[in-house]
Amino acid sequence: MNLTRLLLASAGISALLVSAPVAADLVKLKSGASIDGSVLKRTDRRIWIDVGADVLSFDMNDVLAVESKNASANAETKLDALFSTASGLSELPPREQAKILGPAVIKVSTPGGLGSGVVLSREGYAITNAHVVQGETNLRATVWFAQPDGTLKRTDIDDVELIAVNNHIDLALVKLKHPEGKDFLFAPVQDAEKLEIGQNVFAIGNPLGLERTLTQGVISTTQRNFDGLTYIQTDTPINPGNSGGPLFNTKGEVIGITNMGIRGGEALGFAIPARYVKDFIRNREAFAYDRNNPNSGHNYQKPPTRTKDGAPPSLKDGSSAPSATSRGV
Repeated sequence: MNLTRLLLASAGISALLVSAPVAADLVKLKSGASIDGSVLKRTDRRIWIDVGADVLSFDMNDVLAVESKNASANAETKLDALFSTASGLSELPPREQAKILGPAVIKVSTPGGLGSGVVLSREGYAITNAHVVQGETNLRATVWFAQPDGTLKRTDIDDVELIAVNNHIDLALVKLKHPEGKDFLFAPVQDAEKLEIGQNVFAIGNPLGLERTLTQGVISTTQRNFDGLTYIQTDTPINPGNSGGPLFNTKGEVIGITNMGIRGGEALGFAIPARYVKDFIRNREAFAYDRNNPNSGHNYQKPPTRTKDGAPPSLKDGSSAPSATSRGV
């Protein structure tokens, strides 16, 4: 028995005899040990790595980090409309997925408030909630760009274009312009819907302005009906500011867009399923934003009241009369 196997056996780690692997991954344990091999499978609880003569199984609580030399070798990305789907993705715990997907999550700010969003394409197309951008004239996106040293650079982008809005589903499509003309890091959308009650999920967003907050939980039910639409119900904490942000599975796929919670309730959060998101993007021309169309996200203020002689009260003192105005998104 070699030294590595002896040490692992003494630690109570199980092993199975297998053929030799092609070393492609480095698993660093919290104990300080490192295992070089090929990761066969990862879940949020365990990891299996082929080290040649054995398949070693680790509890993810004992793992510090997993460094893959060909992380995307087995993953295939397929472009569909303005989003992408992926196959061959490995399951990872939320803390590791956050390192990969964190830069794809954005903060959406308006004069009236803020919300979250997620970039779905390298060109900068992103999804948020319609109620986050509704009735606003100025949009700003805060993005965290990955740096060569592994840190993230916080950047505000004011060049944000509203592409389409669907108030019924509560979705909005926006386009960000990279300040340096580079590609954006984006998150894949789940292709075929595979949701299960009790499935582990996590959300990244900006609740109450607390940027890049990760919360996790499980799917409580896959089909909760509100106003003729079905939602994913989750006990993942969803708070004001999370609106428009992504709900991920452990493969790092966007399975929904968080949009509401029940005030006064505990662990009652909801997300718009990915199937609605994909349909909205594919049919975005039907929901294209037009600031000249009164049905495209304008909020009209009530006109001033008039006195018996027909003049607005503001004219009694010689001041100018306020006019009814519209606030475009």
